[in-house]
Amino acid sequence: MRTKADLLTELRGMLRDVFTLRESGHLEARVGRAHGYVDGFMRALLDTGVATKSELLVIVAEERERVSGPALRTLSAADAGVVAA
Repeated sequence: MRTKADLLTELRGMLRDVFTLRESGHLEARVGRAHGYVDGFMRALLDTGVATKSELLVIVAEERERVSGPALRTLSAADAGVVAA
């Protein structure tokens, strides 16, 4: 039987693959199929009590940031004019 750590490591790899496919512009069908696998895997983790929703949200955010960069960025003084407009 696989441990929780093994399952979460597997999830991280699956998420990384999905985000990488999306970033590189692969066909929507391929990305959608990969998303379906991840959704099912996450549902199984939730249903069996292996992981909580909060744990999964943190993992998704970390892997998305690893592939796509931070969701928020610090603006420089030069960018401030664009934001204020």
